[in-house]
Amino acid sequence: METNSFIVKLEESVKKACVIDNEFYEKFDVKKGLRNKDKTGVLAGLTNIGDVVGYKKENDKVVAVPGRLLYRGIEIEDLANGFKNDQRHGFDETVYLLLTGKQPAKEELEKFTEHMAQLRKLPDSFIKNMILSMKGRDVLNMLARSILGLYTLDPRADEITLQNMIEQTLNIIAKFPTIIAYAYQAMSHAYQGKTLSIRYPSTTMSTAENFLYLVKGGNGRYTKLETDLLDLALVLHAEHGGGNNSTFTMRVTSSTETDIYSSITAAIGSLKGPLHGGANLKVLDMMEDMKRNLTDWKDEKEVEEYLIKMLNKKVNDYSGKIYGIGHAVYTISDPRAILLRERARDLAIEKGKTEEFELYELVEKLAPLAIAAFKGSGPDKQVCINVDFYSGFVYSCIAIPKELFTPLFAMARVAGWCTHRIEELTFSAKRIIRPSYKNVYPLQEYIPIMDRLQ
Repeated sequence: METNSFIVKLEESVKKACVIDNEFYEKFDVKKGLRNKDKTGVLAGLTNIGDVVGYKKENDKVVAVPGRLLYRGIEIEDLANGFKNDQRHGFDETVYLLLTGKQPAKEELEKFTEHMAQLRKLPDSFIKNMILSMKGRDVLNMLARSILGLYTLDPRADEITLQNMIEQTLNIIAKFPTIIAYAYQAMSHAYQGKTLSIRYPSTTMSTAENFLYLVKGGNGRYTKLETDLLDLALVLHAEHGGGNNSTFTMRVTSSTETDIYSSITAAIGSLKGPLHGGANLKVLDMMEDMKRNLTDWKDEKEVEEYLIKMLNKKVNDYSGKIYGIGHAVYTISDPRAILLRERARDLAIEKGKTEEFELYELVEKLAPLAIAAFKGSGPDKQVCINVDFYSGFVYSCIAIPKELFTPLFAMARVAGWCTHRIEELTFSAKRIIRPSYKNVYPLQEYIPIMDRLQ
């Protein structure tokens, strides 16, 4: 009790010391969250890697436009549809494109894919000591710890020559799925009583299929469509510009010239935060709540009224949020969400979940209307679904455990993280990233301890 009362008293002082008057943000023109008043991001750097487009300047005003995502200048729709039309998985090619800036010839891609597949296996001693013996309750936490563990296996861990950074990047991207799968198996065995199944990674399967094999096993435990959808999700999540929080974290830490393992661990920590990763879990929980409480999933009036109740903090988790709606950059459309929705329909048919999928589509249609009715209309109130809206539904159809939703995000985004690190350390400003903060705490006089009041 004494400790608790002490902490409570300390908490009051700490809270008071943290208060900053909002007028200071205006006075010193400080951008909260590095966001301009028009909600665009503050320009913090230059990159050749990815571009996220949701606005354009028109007569000195910011105007919303249909969302675009480009990897090395290639529209994400062209990339994803190209893989679909060729009836092949594209994550490895996406990694190659992000790293090199070019689309590989057939032989180049085959050599690259083969090289990546050979890197998937982890040493048995590493599996035992770092993953199986040090179990945890969170896969991302186990992933972060394991990535730091890889430092000890790398004789040139701190070297930042371009060749070494490329070798490290390929090794880490290849091993990410294996670490995530083993971490989940160890966690579920320890805390959920499930069978511990450690399978060696395949050298002939695609990244997506290999991951499903590691988690679920073979013998028809996943379908071709499931592997296709997982590959698409990996491609869509691989990169999202240098300004997203985890990638910016990667660039900030890399600018100090620290090792790649420390930087990736920092990026994982950023992604683990609920305001960055994990939104698809919130969407899934929200939709489960709606399925339980709606009497007719097809009744537009009932669905919209329920959404308004959400905004009024009367149902679901009482947060006042409709999850999966809205984005920091996209307002009219998120191109990733559109691509995922198109394929999710096929998966819903295969799994007999068309009614559930139609409810998702109805929420997608009605949520912007509910938000407009709740907040009022206007260009600054325009919202659209984001990629998280359908990704949780896709993963649940594939029977991927919820504990793996955000780790899957990391499994894809590590490609972008590593590419931004290479750019930062090779051709960027070559300066440590160090923005400034304006101190607004008032001056105070030092008082000798014997003169201070208790």
